[in-house]
Amino acid sequence: MELSNYFGEFVALATIHFLAVVAPGADFAVTIRQSVRFGRWVGICTALGIGAGISVHVLYTLLGVGALMHTTPWLLTVAKVVGGAYILYLGASLLRSQPKSALEGDKGPDEPKVEQTLPKAFTTGFLTNATNPKATLFFLAIFTTLVSVTTPLSVQAMYGVWMCFVNALWFVIVALFFSSPRVRLMFMRMGHWFERTMGVILILFAGRMMLSM
Repeated sequence: MELSNYFGEFVALATIHFLAVVAPGADFAVTIRQSVRFGRWVGICTALGIGAGISVHVLYTLLGVGALMHTTPWLLTVAKVVGGAYILYLGASLLRSQPKSALEGDKGPDEPKVEQTLPKAFTTGFLTNATNPKATLFFLAIFTTLVSVTTPLSVQAMYGVWMCFVNALWFVIVALFFSSPRVRLMFMRMGHWFERTMGVILILFAGRMMLSM
């Protein structure tokens, strides 16, 4: 099998995927929120979870479930409802953010410190991407229009691994930037208003997806 035969297909797929990744969306908002509120390692674990979440979309696409959902509208509707509900939940939780005194590092000596475990951060990132109906629609579109039906399954799997890697790398970079001391301090000063803004963005995103059903 000559991988060079699929180079053009890969470049087209990788380019469109990268443009979709860097466009602000639910993954971007959650990564920023996690990095600003909880710090670098939580942000990185969230980013790695987002990268891993892509594997869910890759897996069902390779198994042919994507084609099934494309031809069975009610399955796609279920995916949209589940994904939209989870993103709506994330947004609602951010809208309940408390003023600065309730943020990490601003607690009094007798008050509990706000923390998040690394496994929970990974799970948050994973679920944010894996349940995102926008990602479902994206994979249905690119794998049915850009990837030839004659492309071997092994090559398509390599495409999927690449996309997981790019997703994780991009959001790790986002996490590193927004968790740097200077940037984090600037955003921490915004406190609950910043988190509530992120919550509104997620709710609007979920609402838009729901209305498109």
